[in-house]
Amino acid sequence: MSTESSESGGTKPKLIIDEDWKSQVQAEKEALERQKGHSPEPQPQAAADAGPLPPATLAMLLTTLATQALVGLGQIPHPASGKAEIHLEEAKHFIDTLEMLESKTTGNRTPEEDRLLENLLHELRLGFVEMQAHLAAK
Repeated sequence: MSTESSESGGTKPKLIIDEDWKSQVQAEKEALERQKGHSPEPQPQAAADAGPLPPATLAMLLTTLATQALVGLGQIPHPASGKAEIHLEEAKHFIDTLEMLESKTTGNRTPEEDRLLENLLHELRLGFVEMQAHLAAK
């Protein structure tokens, strides 16, 4: 650290502020990883080869949440296990989320979005009640 003289004859530290230290540390970290044979960049996954993602729309959000509810109802295989698993609490959570969106977006949906949401909620509620009855009968 360098010092500079003050008028009183003493010395005081001279502060050097490096505004770019974060990028320098990151560059050094990446260089070290490359030397070790590791790449710090994430590797592309096979899912990225599936094509472009659909546009972000309310309909896409609604169907995504409904799909998650169907997984919880055991009507669609769980992505991790590939098996149909019943998790009623998860299904209820996604149905409740759709109900919340229905409430919060009232007056801001297109007629097509209204019909989609109404149909999804009807089918999911029916499926939930049927699965509850099925499990209770066991």
